[in-house]
Amino acid sequence: MDKDRIVGSAKEFAGRAESAVGDLAGDAQTQASGKAREAAGTVQNLYGQAKDAVRDAGETAAGYAKDAYDKPAETLRDGSQALAKKVQDNPLGALLIAGGIGFALALLMSRPARRPPPRWRYYG
Repeated sequence: MDKDRIVGSAKEFAGRAESAVGDLAGDAQTQASGKAREAAGTVQNLYGQAKDAVRDAGETAAGYAKDAYDKPAETLRDGSQALAKKVQDNPLGALLIAGGIGFALALLMSRPARRPPPRWRYYG
């Protein structure tokens, strides 16, 4: 758990308490200050949650990368099996994708080389 989440929750609680005291005392300034502190605590708590989510996603991605690096043959086999299953589930889509890739490669390979523009021109 990130420290921003803890501090944000504490600020949010303190803001609610301050706002309640302002309500009881009828002091608009204390009530407004409490609402502001509560909002700041909520924002800091959300920031801490976002940092936790990014850290968890990074750790998960690093774990997947480490597994793929440690066991490349198994990873390749799993990827090949997943691809084969997708092709079996949707053969027409796979055929259209393969055809599109082939067409794009053919266009790229059949283009003539670009010639540089001439360095001088006739004016007349």
